[in-house]
Amino acid sequence: MKLLGKSLHVANSGKLIARSTKTPSPGAIVFDSNKKKIGRVGYVFGPTKQPYISIRLFKSANRDEIAKNCGEKLFVSKQNSKKSRNRRMRPRQKK
Repeated sequence: MKLLGKSLHVANSGKLIARSTKTPSPGAIVFDSNKKKIGRVGYVFGPTKQPYISIRLFKSANRDEIAKNCGEKLFVSKQNSKKSRNRRMRPRQKK
């Protein structure tokens, strides 16, 4: 796991906003300082050197506890790269 950044606040939409020094890949799983899964990276926005990250929280994550612990460190998992499937090419028809 890599350090993602610090949590700032929980938005009215229910998403956690965090500040980071690196740009994570969308869809990566986010953990709190106790190594509990709390959500997935949704959007990355703002300046490129220190972007803001919108994290979609899991239903199992306690939103009140996360809101109380604003400023704690967040971690991100290494995203497994999905292999792209090669499509079969149809043979050319002879004229």
